[in-house]
Amino acid sequence: MIIRKAKLSEAKEIHNLIMHYAKKEMMLPRSLSELYENIRNYFVCVSKGKVVGCGALAIDWIDLAEIKSLAVHDGYIGKGIGLLLINACAKEAQELGINRVFVLTSIPLFFKKFGFTETSKEDLPKKIWGECAKCPKFPECDEIALQYEITKKRSKKPLLSSKKRTG
Repeated sequence: MIIRKAKLSEAKEIHNLIMHYAKKEMMLPRSLSELYENIRNYFVCVSKGKVVGCGALAIDWIDLAEIKSLAVHDGYIGKGIGLLLINACAKEAQELGINRVFVLTSIPLFFKKFGFTETSKEDLPKKIWGECAKCPKFPECDEIALQYEITKKRSKKPLLSSKKRTG
């Protein structure tokens, strides 16, 4: 499996993956044209020539970015692809000098196990709410905001890792 920046030719595969979860109301839908416009934001996980995971890093402010559209193909869940995609986004944020990433999610436990902590949506810049108006759940949003502070030091180790249980 390879994690890398997405190619334009993979936009339809990314779209299919996102829409699979959007139909289950687990994430926001994205139009194919939106994916083409923002393909530079996307990372993919490719296995045997097929996109099996995706995630995007969208810059919102000088020190804040959002991880969006994180999705893993059903047959590949539990293989660590979500963490690899989150790390790719966090590493790019770190390289850009961004010290905080956030997510809006209906599955906060997934992100909490990697060190994300809950934050108030009201603490995020108003700029992020532009997308909310397009959401079918607006104004009755049930998503939880979580954030992760990125360390300044550079390392070859992943920025995030699964928390080990003790005891």
